[in-house]
Amino acid sequence: MQPKQASLTGKYILIAVVIVLLSILIFMKFAHDLQKNQLERFDRTYIDWIQSHISPKLTVWMKGITELGSFQTLSVLLLVSVSLMVWRRKKWEALFFMAAVTGGMLFNQLLKQIFERQRPMLHRIVEETGYSFPSGHSMASIVFYGMLAMLLLMFVKSPVLKLLIAVTAGCLIIMIGVSRIYLGVHYPSDVAAGFAAGAAWLTVCGAGLQAVLVSRRS
Repeated sequence: MQPKQASLTGKYILIAVVIVLLSILIFMKFAHDLQKNQLERFDRTYIDWIQSHISPKLTVWMKGITELGSFQTLSVLLLVSVSLMVWRRKKWEALFFMAAVTGGMLFNQLLKQIFERQRPMLHRIVEETGYSFPSGHSMASIVFYGMLAMLLLMFVKSPVLKLLIAVTAGCLIIMIGVSRIYLGVHYPSDVAAGFAAGAAWLTVCGAGLQAVLVSRRS
């Protein structure tokens, strides 16, 4: 590995460590406040604001957006994406993508069983089962769409297209989280904690993939 490349790799590792630690701290803050029953004011503020915009047309949109973060949709998209990567002989990318998404979903279920938070009962537009904290849709969407964007950015050369990919993925992830609050199936703190846990897991998986690819090139 060249000195310049080693220096750049070191910077990426430092950034990854900072993101992981910050994400863990944010998650731990919400988990602590949940255990101490200190989230009511935070949750109520954002629930009231988001659900004050409820309308028939917006509800249709929100139901569609939330489906983009569902287990069924992400499973199909994952299968298609991994198949395309294997076809293009990107086996390590396919392996890490599969591991990141499936591992993230399993990790989310483990966290739900640990905290056992019941879903909100306020103005629920759709019905969901299972525990609420952290949000599975939020965690899965940041891992799936974040990892997909990361992989696309590795192969796209155009700066404009890179920016478009990053902004599109970011907006989609945020909107999926907002849709869960709008539809009344998650507290805002569930969504925020899901994003935090997902960001930590995404960063670990992304850093692992980069390390493997760099080692194979050197």
